[in-house]
Amino acid sequence: MIALDEIATPTKPERRELATRYDALAKVTGRAKYAAEFPTENVAYAYVVQATIPSGTIASIDQEAASHASGVLSVITPFNTPKLAVPGTVNILQDDKILFSGQPIAIVVARSLLEARQAAKLLRIQYKDQPAKLDFNTLLKGARPPKRGGSTRRGDAEASLAKAAVVVDQTYSTPIQNHNPMEPHATIASWDGDKLSLYDATQGISGVQGSLARAFSIPPANVHVQCPYTGGGFGCKGYVWSHTILAALAAKVAQRPVKLVLEREQMFGPVGSRPNTYQHIKLAASPDGKLLLVQHDSTCYTSLISDWVESAAASTEILYASESLTTAHNVVEMNLGMGTWMRAPGEATGSVGLEIALDELAEKLNIDPVQLRLINYAENDPRQGKPWTSKHLRECYSQASDRFGWSKRKAKPGQVREGNKLIGYGMATANYGAGRRPSAAVVRILPNGRLFVGVGTQDIGTGTYTILAQTAADTFNMDPTLVDVKLGDTTLPPSGGSGGSTTAASVCPGVYDAAIQAKLKLAQLAIADSQSPLHGATAEDIHTRDGKLFLKSTPDKSETITTLLARNGNQTIEATATSEMPKDRDSFSSHSWGAIFAEVAVDAHTHMVQVRRMVGTYDIGTLINHTTGTNQLVGGVVWGVSMALHEETLIDTTYGRTINENFAEYHVPVNADIHEIDVTAVGIPDYKFNPLGSRGIGEIGITGAAAAIANAIYNATGKRVRDLPITLDKIMQA
Repeated sequence: MIALDEIATPTKPERRELATRYDALAKVTGRAKYAAEFPTENVAYAYVVQATIPSGTIASIDQEAASHASGVLSVITPFNTPKLAVPGTVNILQDDKILFSGQPIAIVVARSLLEARQAAKLLRIQYKDQPAKLDFNTLLKGARPPKRGGSTRRGDAEASLAKAAVVVDQTYSTPIQNHNPMEPHATIASWDGDKLSLYDATQGISGVQGSLARAFSIPPANVHVQCPYTGGGFGCKGYVWSHTILAALAAKVAQRPVKLVLEREQMFGPVGSRPNTYQHIKLAASPDGKLLLVQHDSTCYTSLISDWVESAAASTEILYASESLTTAHNVVEMNLGMGTWMRAPGEATGSVGLEIALDELAEKLNIDPVQLRLINYAENDPRQGKPWTSKHLRECYSQASDRFGWSKRKAKPGQVREGNKLIGYGMATANYGAGRRPSAAVVRILPNGRLFVGVGTQDIGTGTYTILAQTAADTFNMDPTLVDVKLGDTTLPPSGGSGGSTTAASVCPGVYDAAIQAKLKLAQLAIADSQSPLHGATAEDIHTRDGKLFLKSTPDKSETITTLLARNGNQTIEATATSEMPKDRDSFSSHSWGAIFAEVAVDAHTHMVQVRRMVGTYDIGTLINHTTGTNQLVGGVVWGVSMALHEETLIDTTYGRTINENFAEYHVPVNADIHEIDVTAVGIPDYKFNPLGSRGIGEIGITGAAAAIANAIYNATGKRVRDLPITLDKIMQA
């Protein structure tokens, strides 16, 4: 007999974590298919031809030789392409204008990729050059506000500054950076009449469906998008870029399926980048460390295609309490590809400037950097005074600093040495906004006792399959390995894109609601079945565990789910639900928080930096799955190391092309660069934010990490480097 205390319904679902990722076996055995890997009969291959000038027009394209080359099926240029209904933010061969070097200007379709690539070399392209805007520093004096938004102000900045005892007034910069997921962008497109089918490497299948429907003026229902696995995105696959629409266009022109896969060097420019930032920060404080004024002005490049802004000053508005605050964003127009989302857009770059500036302020005040942040702790959202749905940043500071051993830090730089290694400690605050979107899901109870979960979202490597299997299993108190999950298909109930750390917070409540409804239908079936031992009971008294239904009040009265369904014609029980946004969501502000600490060793002779330890604690609500959640946090911290010491996209200021458009020269950390990373979560649910208490964690790990490393380097060497990446030459010159 099962004891009553073992079956009492919990206030929230019981949790049984999957020991391994849901998709682990499929990925390690190669059964998991990515966009370019789906077998497609009679498929042709497309190659994107890119502009070799940064500004001007295409005078002519002689395609005679290319059109007659081996295997060529079609050559599509701005002079022969069908007209499409597309927005002005993608380059779909609709005119002859060149806005950046690397812009798609033609598509060659052939029987093989080799033939398409070879034929592309035979195109004879003539340009009319125009002067290009390529030198950010020269153009900086002409910066302008963006077309939308740009500045905020509260309090009397001048009065606050006048009474300050200590002021920090510095500039900080971050370079252009490019996403480089292991899977490059890829699309397979095929037409059947006016119906379009796509396999696409994307962070948002519904967005792809809508964009393609608009481009070709067909109903969204006529566009079927599949993406069961995405091999990393980090923001660059959140936008529908030219190549996806061009693949569909090529398939229409060639009248056969077409596969288009971007090569590694084509990932630099045509599919977005993180814009550079030039940040002017002024902090003014009283002798006790209270912030009187925070001023954060950030300027980034923007393309001539669209005013995309890296909102580096946005998180400054909410992170600390201050008497007065001003922020501004400005842009410099350049002949470069569009900026776009890149892991923690705005927060990652903005935290560099703000958190280094706070370290400088702490030194001037002779106050511990952690204590300075606690002095200016924002109990409510400083913008409008709204309460947080949940905030446990104090616990993050306390737990992380204890694990790190912050109390051993020497405030004066250059005091700790191990042989020729200078040892330094640094820290910073991590922060990212918490968001969620309505999300629909279907849950089916199958006659064999398994559950099926279907959601029109995608798993971009973060573990969405795993947490959805767990969410459904938790509702039925069953083994998560008995749950089958299907994602990445627009025929499933729609959900939002995988971006902005919103996926878990959006899709899990939808699956939870659908599972609750399916469970209720199951109970009602038992209640109405005269042969069931639960016949005539109330739904509230029926509980499930390990494939059985039983009465909470009389556990002996039970039967298996499979027995009940078999007796009722082996029917499948199905429920669909959409998680709705909280009605009082405008009454609160929701953010995730964290504290990140770094230990570095800097060689006194070579100035090479080794990041020896990173320790972080995060307040992200319920950690649904420890393995996938920890992976996300660790991955973010690794990217913080990359941002601090390695990553920088270099632009040729004459021709506008990326100089280091490959893995050999675009530097990212390798295993030898990464040492101990210790991350934990506070684990306090945020039920005001969503019914499962969870917030997204895909991006918060990178925020603050680069600044913590920069602050540690200063503590080790006494050299303050304010321009990322921090390379040995900059340390030498500081």
